[in-house]
Amino acid sequence: MEDRESALRDRVRHVLREHPGSQRAFAEQIGLDATKLSKSLAGTRRFTPAELTRIAEVGDVTVNWLINGSDEAETVAAAPQRSAVRPRTTDAHEAGRYQQILDAAWHLIAERGYHAVRISDVAQACGISAATIHYHFPGRDDLLTEALRHSVRQAFDRQVAELHSIEDAHERLLRLVELQLPKPGLLRLEWSIWLQVWNESARNPKMGVLHSDSYTRWHDTIARTIREGQQQGVFVADIDPEDLTVPLTALIDGLGIQVLTDRPGRSVERMRQVLHDYVDREIVRH
Repeated sequence: MEDRESALRDRVRHVLREHPGSQRAFAEQIGLDATKLSKSLAGTRRFTPAELTRIAEVGDVTVNWLINGSDEAETVAAAPQRSAVRPRTTDAHEAGRYQQILDAAWHLIAERGYHAVRISDVAQACGISAATIHYHFPGRDDLLTEALRHSVRQAFDRQVAELHSIEDAHERLLRLVELQLPKPGLLRLEWSIWLQVWNESARNPKMGVLHSDSYTRWHDTIARTIREGQQQGVFVADIDPEDLTVPLTALIDGLGIQVLTDRPGRSVERMRQVLHDYVDREIVRH
């Protein structure tokens, strides 16, 4: 375990060396006190899952690489398909500018709605020209496409960071459920992006393909967790994992939409309880 933690610290140091600016500036950018970053690098405290996710985002790497040393390493969550991942740039300045634009566009789309966001709104939020936005995002549809990819990567990184140390598949499945609840903040904004992608996918075949590839990652993560739970003997063994995954993901989707649209009697707490009851009733071996 210590070797793994030491390798993780080495890879974070690599990110720091490749990133422009000081270690203190990097700590500020990821929202971490500089002293805590120093202690984590020295091995006297551990990086939290949220910190690893932010380090990966700012450093333009994946949490899978930080923890396991490879983007393609077999891990607790299914990796995004290639169509759902933006190719990386080797230019640190360009990567930083792109991330700034993407962060602004992602938040504006999530908060206002895709059709209410103009290129000029994103430019104003970033304090740059519309021409700079167009350089990175030639058309407005590209903003929603990359917002989805951004959400997919965030979810994958968050799942790897949160789940990699959880051996028990039952506990891991409940944690996956928790990570999918539309709680105020980041998760609710991600749900907003997905709702808009679902809507656009119904009329735009190109978006539909990207949505399908992106959703497959989430489906496969649930399926592999259920399969592992069957191997551990904690989940029912006589049902195909796919036959357990389809209704569970559909239930999560439906309840999430009801919570997001403020249907009376539907809350995050109620959603959590319904999903826990379903897992216990239909998936857990008694």
